[in-house]
Amino acid sequence: MTSVEEILATWLDKFKPHEDGALLPPHHDHCLACGPDNPHGHHLVVHRRGEEVHAVHVFDQRHVGAPGIAHGGAVATVLDDLFGFLLYLTGAPAVTRQLEVRYDSPVLLGVAYELVAKIVRVEGRKRFVEAEMRDTSGGSVAFASALFLRVDEAHFRQGASNSPPLVAPGVSGQAAP
Repeated sequence: MTSVEEILATWLDKFKPHEDGALLPPHHDHCLACGPDNPHGHHLVVHRRGEEVHAVHVFDQRHVGAPGIAHGGAVATVLDDLFGFLLYLTGAPAVTRQLEVRYDSPVLLGVAYELVAKIVRVEGRKRFVEAEMRDTSGGSVAFASALFLRVDEAHFRQGASNSPPLVAPGVSGQAAP
């Protein structure tokens, strides 16, 4: 089991310089979009390329909306989390204030999509970011823009006392009735 305090202790260390080309660490092991230990997650793998972050992602049956098509919320989740990796490049955590997604065509299950995100500008606590999801021919299937607000560690500690420990898959964490 992992407590919020344990996650924060290692998570805040991730906001340090990462070399160009580096594989960026997941936000934490149970993160919905990038956590390797979340059985319901997307398991997003992200690399730094210059001042951008890049990933290739395939949506599967866990992410279905209409038959054969990824749910729009699943697409938004992946794009929002991709923005979270950009924050590693700014040196400080931030939270989503506003997220807008434009869907240009259906995001199909079982198809590899390239995702690219960049910081457009920084104004004090504000980080304005953009991302694009492209198919193998380079055509845009989705575009997102967002506003993130820089926050300090105390922001994330607010829910620590109310949050149950995260448990590994297959472990209920509940006492038997």
